[in-house]
Amino acid sequence: MNKISSLILLVAGVLLLVWGFNASDSIGSSFSRFFTGNPTDKAMRLLIGGAVASSVGAGGLLFGGSKL
Repeated sequence: MNKISSLILLVAGVLLLVWGFNASDSIGSSFSRFFTGNPTDKAMRLLIGGAVASSVGAGGLLFGGSKL
């Protein structure tokens, strides 16, 4: 994996994490957490996807293949 795609994955992952944290603090997520004890599925998908994408991107930058 080259450095540019790793950087894009890292940035996209951070954006997904921020979006997921905002979604987990929404009214819908608050109602879901009140009744089920868990945030909404959308918030969870955004948080998990952001964590995976940023991890892969950071790993690619640290241990990755070709240079810029």
